[in-house]
Amino acid sequence: MRTASVARKTNETDIRLSLNLDGTGKSTVESGVGFLDHMLTLLARHGGLDLDVTCHGDTQVDDHHSVEDIGIALGDAFAQALGDKRGINRYASLHLPMDEALILCAVDISGRGGYYDGLEIPTEKIGTFDTQLVYEFMEGFTKHAGLTLHLRQVCGRNSHHIVEGAFKALGRALRQAVAIDPRFETEIPSTKGML
Repeated sequence: MRTASVARKTNETDIRLSLNLDGTGKSTVESGVGFLDHMLTLLARHGGLDLDVTCHGDTQVDDHHSVEDIGIALGDAFAQALGDKRGINRYASLHLPMDEALILCAVDISGRGGYYDGLEIPTEKIGTFDTQLVYEFMEGFTKHAGLTLHLRQVCGRNSHHIVEGAFKALGRALRQAVAIDPRFETEIPSTKGML
């Protein structure tokens, strides 16, 4: 089983996170940020990931530190669970519709990491959630996971639909990218021999 557990404690957050890449989409998420809980639950479900997250953060200041640090912790766990990446598909891309919103998501588990944002979220808030934090989460996750992520909004006008579509699309793409290709299960998917 490809699993990992991460503990991340700073002066701003105290996070415990466990991840199973070969799960069934079960999750328990208590981040202190309600909208993020919803998005991580969707990510796990659509990614076929088992995910447990608890975070005690300085949300009395705002949600920034909790959201960013959970992205970092999830990225660390993802990288650990993948190990040397032997046999994975590595790449995945898809278009995911969420009502009027259509999101393009492309992933490369390259070992390098980078988030290339093409989301145009029309409001500054979804409920109390600061929509700028979507970028902070994705940036922290991709850098620590060592994966390249492109998210593009083809269309959409509802902020909730756009962000929800992005998290669902990411889950679906990760599910495809981490799947083992039985034809190449003993090989690293790179001509370099490592990722």
